[in-house]
Amino acid sequence: MSAIPYCDDVLDPSVSLLQLADVAKSLDVPVTRVQQLLRDEQLLAVRRDGVLGVPEVFFGDDGQTLKWLPGLIAVLHDGGFRDEEILLWLFREDDSLPGSPVQALHGDLAREVIRRAQAMGF
Repeated sequence: MSAIPYCDDVLDPSVSLLQLADVAKSLDVPVTRVQQLLRDEQLLAVRRDGVLGVPEVFFGDDGQTLKWLPGLIAVLHDGGFRDEEILLWLFREDDSLPGSPVQALHGDLAREVIRRAQAMGF
């Protein structure tokens, strides 16, 4: 089995992270399934203070992964973005959105965020 992928913590310290065990509990799956989601690039994790964590904002009020997130990560990877660059883009404030792209994924602008990600790859 391969190592659990993670990237440098490029996020603001105020961004709340969930440890992998907490993600597993939220998704009601074993921790090994969360690790596989990371390997499959369906989620992104960072190492903060020696502990792997996934941004809490990647999950909805129901505790499930945001519907559009795995596809958005795939689009950005296909466009040549590394994990750190994806995180920076997702959390960067955008005046044309209500906050940042990751915040827009919680509302009606998810398709617009994906459209912008697709355009950035070309």
